[in-house]
Amino acid sequence: MTQASSSAPKKMITDVFVEGARKGWNIGAMSTIPNVMMAFIIIKALNVTGALTALGALFQPLMVLVGLPGEGAAVLMGAIMSMGGAVGIVMGLFSEGILTGEHIAILAPAIYLMGSTIQYAGRILGVIGTRGSLYPILFGICIANGFMAMFVMNLLV
Repeated sequence: MTQASSSAPKKMITDVFVEGARKGWNIGAMSTIPNVMMAFIIIKALNVTGALTALGALFQPLMVLVGLPGEGAAVLMGAIMSMGGAVGIVMGLFSEGILTGEHIAILAPAIYLMGSTIQYAGRILGVIGTRGSLYPILFGICIANGFMAMFVMNLLV
């Protein structure tokens, strides 16, 4: 046994748990909750102004291919920005009666496959020096994967 490992104090399991709970609380309070709340409010505002209806009409021809109302496109747009935001949009549309449980099941895999693409572009692709000309291709792959998953989920639900 090395000298360093024998002299390091061992943490009690309760200390590890509390430390993890604090980190989880900070993530929830500083990231997830604000994203979800912002998305929920945006859906309410879009619905009140009638913009959500216009968005639904615009995207209806595409979304019907995967068994969703046109307004489901708002979830996918939100997912590209933030997974937490997409969840907030889903809940906003669900509370408005626009999405059903089946619609949410169809959207769920796409949220994860397309999720936070813009954030990851800055956090990962930019940091490692990926050429900007490749971003549209990488984003396109995420979007194509999301649509394939929704198509399959539409067959399954």
